[in-house]
Amino acid sequence: MGRPLLQVNELASKEDLPVKFLEQILMQLKAAGYLESRRGKHGGYLLARRPEDIQIGQVVRLIDGPLAPIRCVSQVAYERCTCPDEEHCGLRMVMLDVRNAISNILDRFSLADVVEVTLRKMRRNNVPLPFAADPIGTTRSKSSDGSLVGPRANGERNKS
Repeated sequence: MGRPLLQVNELASKEDLPVKFLEQILMQLKAAGYLESRRGKHGGYLLARRPEDIQIGQVVRLIDGPLAPIRCVSQVAYERCTCPDEEHCGLRMVMLDVRNAISNILDRFSLADVVEVTLRKMRRNNVPLPFAADPIGTTRSKSSDGSLVGPRANGERNKS
């Protein structure tokens, strides 16, 4: 958020997370190419990609696994369910809609979008920023409740 390098202990302390738990997540993100690490006394983690190029849906899938609430509607971890007629199963149809709604929302936003919303709301409420941060230069439109309307909500794509 404005500082390129973040130390695990500092982040764990600020977010009140166990260091070992946080290290496991950071190692997953590094292995997937989202983060780089630097060793040494002043080492830590930094983004390996631009925040605009990191989709929230990709990160959630990496850390939490498939978005589908049941396996018979998963696109990446499909397993046939015990229902005798999967094609006409009402529960499966509802859960498919749930999976698609979750995917559509998470895939619409980038890390840059989430940071921008967070900073805007913290500044509006005069909440001190947890880390030194420079504001993200691009501005997105807001919905009536103050939440972010992402660039892909209206069909735009990242231009990179």
